[in-house]
Parts: sequence; structure tokens; C-alpha cells
Amino acid sequence: MKYLMGIDNGGTFSKAAIFDQEGRQISVASVPTVTITPKPGYTERDMDELWEVNAAAVREALEKSGIDPKDVAGVSFSGHGKGLYLVDEKGQPAYNGILSTDARAWEYVEKWEQDGTKEKIYDKTFQTILACQPVSLLAWLRDHKPEVLARTRYIFAVKDYIRFKLTGEAYGEYTDFSGGNLVNLTTGQYDRELLSCFGLEEVYDKLPPLRHSADLCGRVTAEAAAKTGLAEGTPVAAGMFDVNACGIASGLSDEEQMCMVAGTWSINEFIRKSPVTNRTVDLNSMFCIPGYYLVEESSPTSAGNMEWFIRNLMSYEKAEAKAKGGSVYDITNQWVESIEPQDNNVIFLPFLNGSNEDALAKGTFVGLTAYHGKQHMLRAVYEGIVFSHLTHVNKLLQNRERPKSIRLSGGAANSPVWVQIFADALQIPVDVIEDKELGAQGAAMAAGIAAGLYKDYPEAIGKTVHITSTTYPRPEYKEIYEQKYAAYRAVVKGLSGAWEYFKN
Repeated sequence: MKYLMGIDNGGTFSKAAIFDQEGRQISVASVPTVTITPKPGYTERDMDELWEVNAAAVREALEKSGIDPKDVAGVSFSGHGKGLYLVDEKGQPAYNGILSTDARAWEYVEKWEQDGTKEKIYDKTFQTILACQPVSLLAWLRDHKPEVLARTRYIFAVKDYIRFKLTGEAYGEYTDFSGGNLVNLTTGQYDRELLSCFGLEEVYDKLPPLRHSADLCGRVTAEAAAKTGLAEGTPVAAGMFDVNACGIASGLSDEEQMCMVAGTWSINEFIRKSPVTNRTVDLNSMFCIPGYYLVEESSPTSAGNMEWFIRNLMSYEKAEAKAKGGSVYDITNQWVESIEPQDNNVIFLPFLNGSNEDALAKGTFVGLTAYHGKQHMLRAVYEGIVFSHLTHVNKLLQNRERPKSIRLSGGAANSPVWVQIFADALQIPVDVIEDKELGAQGAAMAAGIAAGLYKDYPEAIGKTVHITSTTYPRPEYKEIYEQKYAAYRAVVKGLSGAWEYFKN
């Protein structure tokens, strides 16, 4: 029996999971990563520590599985998109890794919108510009830390850096780099003129060669084998942006389907044979299946907001649940289910980690009175996160037919109560995919193609993707959620002039 490993680096954890060829998850190891916040809006990580954490996750996954490392047929990766990971000529970090929740470069987004750069680059990348994209962060480094760019040899996404540490070979990968305003989507290549629009001509030679997600990009070195427990010479595939990985692990392989990922980020996506060029969506990028483009609406406005609520407002309940052998999520679901949507008029804007409305917007509760308690606030958090997803989905639906169902993954998919809110607010059936590490699963599918275990993605999907449940919308809640969503939009609009106060 041959196995596949997927390594997934998100915003807060590094995970390694081992799957058999039928997609069954044999083992998983999840190790937290430390986020460094030297200033408000800055989110970084120590890249040496990140490599140590990844190596520890791989070792633990192998130990838990009980399999012979030589039976791992291939390894690949998924990771958060955007952000920036730089190495020097010696392969050492040139700066701390920068996460996709970093907002330090917000002024560049405003500048490029005002001076016409946003319009100019759109004809090449069919994307808006985000503060957390590599181009914005590189421009910030150019102006504030020029010595960092001077010593940089390679520009990586997070997964590319971990692959580099495993193989010693430097590559970029299309799904990540095309989603970062670094690739001309018409030519499918780097573009000097595009970089010059951002004033970044100097970084052209620091961009590594591009590969597709299932391309073989080296093998595990002896040094990396000793550190991780993997067998020396194990094939290593390029991997993909985690949005692609969750999509492919949800069965996203044709133009009918739509997917949502409700994790730290609100990810909403479908694929098509050409990008959407009418400016109604923010992000087009190359999908992991060559020939398809990922049409994406996303923001860091999803389930990470609930984790903040639990961490800061439910420490007692969390400890109590643990003492009883239960989970705090059982409590959160009970609280939310105990309140009917029409009985709670508190609105929550899920902008604790960033926004899909304004770069300066912040997390906000509106409508609290002395009557309300934590249960009402939590119900508002669940709903606010759904409404942020709905804002994205409505933009996507301007460019396609409503799907027969939407496939949901991420932390929210583990809560039947939350899934029902999604279905009721969207008025579209919601399919939940088998509970496993979907980012790692998508990466493992790419590894299986590179290793020759699967012919292509459709074959991999046919063998490994399983829908466990479908939740149908309740028509009697349609008008209730339409009214609540209208109130959510009114709050967003009403606060649009206030965010400037919070910029420092």
C-alpha cells in the first residue's frame, strides 16, 4: 500500500496529514505557529521556527500512522495565499515571513487606486490589489527596508519555502503567484511591464521558475529526511494555494460547482475556462487544473472571528467543557440554536482580522442593550460571518447561474447549526464534505498525480472525495434572513465614514 502526505500551512497552525490512495486520512499532526505582531496591523512569523514546526508535524504524522516512511509515495503542500517569504543567497530567511492577515501596506493600495495603477494592472491580472499581496508588501519593503530586498535571492509563498527546505530547489507555483498580482493572466508568465507599474522592476530576477501544482519539483534531501523522518528521495510536488487545495478536495473540477471555505478566511469560489474580466469580482487566478481559472471572492472575515470570541469571552465555558470531557463548540452551538434569528437584532461585522468592505474597517457589534448576553452576541457572530460570505457569493453570482448546491468546508462545516444558517441565508443547499484536513488532502492529491498514483485530478477526485451530508434551506426563513442581511449592509454602509479614525 502506498500513501501520500499533504503539508498545510495556514495562519495559525502547520499540519501534516497522511492519506491512503482512497483518500482516507490515516493520521494528522497539527502544531501551532507563533505569530509575531511588532506593531498594529503587522503579522509575521520566524521562518526558521516555521521550518522546525513543519518538521515536527511531519515526524508526528509519520509516528502516528505507523507506516514505513518508504511507503509514502509523494509529498506536496498547501498554504495560505498572499503574504511573503524571502530567502537570501544562502537559503536563509531574509526577513520574517509575512502572513496574509498583514495590513501594513494598506497605504499602497490607496495610492495605486488614486494614481491609476489599479486600472492599468487590471488588464494584465484581472485582480484588485490587496494590502497583503506580495506586490504591496514588496513595495513596503522597498521603501522601508531596502536592505531586505537587496539581500533577497528568492521570493516565495509559504508553501514554496517549506518545499525549498525539503528539496533545496527553488520554484514558485502558478496558483499562488497568479493570485498575488505577479503573473500576467493572459500570457501565464511573469511580466516586467506589470512589475514596473508597481515600481518593482528590481524583483524580476528574484522570482523563482514557475511550476504547476502537480509538477515534480525535486525530492526529499538527506538533510531534510534526517529532520522530518521522510525517506530520502521521496518525490515532492509543487503544491497549491490552500483555496485551490480545499476546492479540489471538495470536488471542484467543473464549471457547475461552487465552494466556500469558512476558516480564518472567507473563501468563495468557482472555476471556469476564462477569467471574469468585467470587474465585478476582485480576484481571478490560475487554478490547479491547467486550463481553468479560479474566480474568487475572499477576505479574512470568517470563522477566525469566532475563535477570537471564544478566546476572549468564553474562557470559563471552555474550561468547564474541558473538565467535563466535552468541547466548547458544543456550548457555542447550543447557545446559537437556542435563539431564533428573528429574536436577535444584534449585528456583528466580522472584521477583526481585516475586511471585505474597507481596508481600515474593524470588528464591530451594533445594537447591544442591557438585555443582551453572550448568547446573543455569539448568534450575531455566526450570522455576521455568514453575511460576509453572502456578500462575496452575491458578487460571484453576477457571473454565473445559481448552483444546485454549494460545497462547504472549514471550521464552520463541523457545526450543523452553522451550516443551517448558511443554507437559510443563501437559500441554496449546502453540501458538507467528509471531515478531514482538506487543505492537506488537496495537496496529497497533487502529490499522487506527480507520483503516478492518479492520472489526473478528476481521477483523484473520483477516488477520494465524499459528501457526508446536504443541508437544505428552509423557505420560511428566507424573508427573515433577507431583512437581517439588509440590516447588516446598512450598518456597513453607515460606518463607512468612520474607519479613518481607527487607522493608527
